[in-house]
Formats: sequence, structure tokens, C-alpha cells
Amino acid sequence: MADEEIYLTDRETDVMQVLWDHGPSVVNEVKAKLHDELAYTTVLTILRTLEQKGYVKHEEEGRVHRYCATVKENAARKSALQHLTGKLFKGSAELLFTHLVSDQKLSKDQIQRMRDLLAEANPANDSRKEK
Repeated sequence: MADEEIYLTDRETDVMQVLWDHGPSVVNEVKAKLHDELAYTTVLTILRTLEQKGYVKHEEEGRVHRYCATVKENAARKSALQHLTGKLFKGSAELLFTHLVSDQKLSKDQIQRMRDLLAEANPANDSRKEK
């Protein structure tokens, strides 16, 4: 599932976040860690849907199932960002970045980290500065 698109609804993302943050969990553990109060059957349905999509798997432990994520959080983020960039920013990472920078209240530290990341992504820019 490395380069496949990973599509998660908001509720599915919440459940996946619990699994990413806390590791393999049974339904009641996931339910207890969610910010919204959902019924046991709702959480179970979400987990079963995620399993059908191939994003989680389960192991039987007696009478309960312990669910764990089969996709990495970073892969889901990357897929969501690619989808967002394609749909709302005409496929332009530059347009997305411009929007992020202009519409957010960024601290000096955050701006510096972004500059550092850009410099790492394009080392040729650093060599031009040194000349």
C-alpha cells in the first residue's frame, strides 16, 4: 500500500489516530480515547470499515478483537496532502505553501524551520548564497 491513495473520513482519521498514538487496541480502548463520545457499535463499524479498506487488521484475543494500523501515519498524511494539493491548489505545492505561510500566524521559529526545510530540499540555493 506504499504509493496507493489512502482516503480517510474525519471519523476514520480519529480512530486511526488512536491506533497510531496508542498501538494495537480493542474497541473499548479506542472508544475511551476518542474525543467524541461514540457508541461501541459505531466505533466497531468504523474499525470494520477500515479493515475492509485494508488500513487496519485485527487479531483475536479470546472474545475480543485487537485492532492495529496497517498503514503508517506518515503515508496517510502524505496521501491526504497530495489529495488536498490536487483538489484545492491545482496540484501546486507552491500555491499550498504560499497559502499556509500567508494565512497562518507563524512564529519566528516556525518560519526558520520552514526555511531550513526548503534549503535542505534544494541545496543548490545554499551554494548560490555562498558565492
